[in-house]
Amino acid sequence: MSPVLAGVLQVLALVVALGLVYRPLGDHMARVYSSTGHLRVEKWMYRAIGADPNTEMRWPAYLRGVLAFSAVGVLLLYLLQRLQGSLPGSLGFASITPDQAFNTAASFVANTNWQSYAGEQAMGHVVQTGGLAVQNFVSAAVGIAVAVALVRGFARSRTGELGNFWADLVRGTVRILLPLAVVGALVLVACGAIQNFAGIHEVGQFMGGAQQWRGGAVASQEVIKELGTNGGGYFNANSAHPFENPNGLSNLFEIFLILVIPVALTRTFGRMVGSPKQGYAILGAMGGIWLGFTALMMWTEFAHHGPAFDLAGGAMEGKETRFGIAGSSIFAVTTTLTSTGAVNSFHSSYTGFGGGITMLGMQLGEIAPGGVGSGLYGMLIVAVIAVFLAGLMVGRTPEYLGKKIGTREIKLAACYILITPALVLCFTALAFVLPTPPHSILNPGAHGFSEVLYAYTSGANNNGSAFAGLNANTQWFNTTIGLAMLLGRFLPMVFVLALAGSLAGQRPVPATAGTLATHKPLFSGLLVGTILIVAALTYFPALALGPLAEGLAS
Repeated sequence: MSPVLAGVLQVLALVVALGLVYRPLGDHMARVYSSTGHLRVEKWMYRAIGADPNTEMRWPAYLRGVLAFSAVGVLLLYLLQRLQGSLPGSLGFASITPDQAFNTAASFVANTNWQSYAGEQAMGHVVQTGGLAVQNFVSAAVGIAVAVALVRGFARSRTGELGNFWADLVRGTVRILLPLAVVGALVLVACGAIQNFAGIHEVGQFMGGAQQWRGGAVASQEVIKELGTNGGGYFNANSAHPFENPNGLSNLFEIFLILVIPVALTRTFGRMVGSPKQGYAILGAMGGIWLGFTALMMWTEFAHHGPAFDLAGGAMEGKETRFGIAGSSIFAVTTTLTSTGAVNSFHSSYTGFGGGITMLGMQLGEIAPGGVGSGLYGMLIVAVIAVFLAGLMVGRTPEYLGKKIGTREIKLAACYILITPALVLCFTALAFVLPTPPHSILNPGAHGFSEVLYAYTSGANNNGSAFAGLNANTQWFNTTIGLAMLLGRFLPMVFVLALAGSLAGQRPVPATAGTLATHKPLFSGLLVGTILIVAALTYFPALALGPLAEGLAS
């Protein structure tokens, strides 16, 4: 079987698997967030945190809940790292330095999971399992909660109430993420991923020196890192490490885990607004971009440029032979079109255009299908922009799902769109203007520029993957990327929830013959066009200095 055919079959297998779970999982999530009852374990949690799950919240109260919970998470995770040297199960590792502890705490709470450290050489069992893995669950649940609040804004009318953040947080964790993670962890263990609390031990001599391996609760953390579109690896090699991702089957399963909740949330959206076809339209735009990027990535990486590439079967530098070009390309596209950031290959070793594709996937806003929750609310913001543009073209007041898109709504959507590009481009410019940051760059020229641009793109868009070569474990990069992650996660949520409150307070507008049909393929195409145009106008000059220049020169 040719490698290209193998790649096509993997894509088909993913599409079939996602199609099988789309309706049952999407409907289940719609029932979870529409339910008025509470499980016994959930009631215990509400009592422990002193929350009344039946109290409806307006958008400022909902936002305060999100920010307060996340701020406490940053503080606790920071303290856990700073005290690691005094904790049991530290495996002899010292406490984490202040700047790196801040960066890591911000990273995992913001659902970014950018890592400027080697996990197997820095973090003990307590920090890995009691700190990082916990944030993998709750940061994903926060993202889903914000998306559901925006969906309620479209579904409700003449009320400013968006639900209860604490109830949404607990339900998302208990009823969705935990059950899926348990099943997924068992599958990964069956595939060969490790799950233990073993310490560091030597396994013999390797090239004249002792080889040290360590164990850990890897499978359970690996599954939620993918399922919650988190991305932080137990080991420095992330999903390229055989303990995390042993073979081609586990690789395909991990890609499925990354996609399954963001894809199924479009069904949840359709059910909650009373029109599944609206969810299909959003899914069509997401799926079209994902398939297009996957095909383009495989084409660039399979393209042969001489005898060395012919012998290797393509651009194999930085890729694991057990995954090959196809498995690596699909994983790279999936992880950068979502807010996952897990990697099973080095994106810096991709061809110039291939590296640019991974960067552009993040710069689109990670909405195809995007992160858990963040992909859906990001796409709905783009839908608001798209209907506004359509309204300008036909001279009609724009409407979406029976809600008028007026001055307030479009201003909030525009602010959302502008936040991450401003963070990415401003921090990248500062890194090159100041004298110290460029010393962290390994490669000269266009590729070196791409390393820095990729780092801030990854941080501000809450992705977490990296171009290998940049030494990001410095005070400058730890601090600025940490700030980019926090601002890139929580500032957009302010505008999302404000938009949700504005929409929920409106009266529904009846559809007429002139109303734009937002459930048809034409609207899906308009969404795709809007996404590509906005990203191209925003990032093209920066991309021209980095991956495009490198690709044209090769």
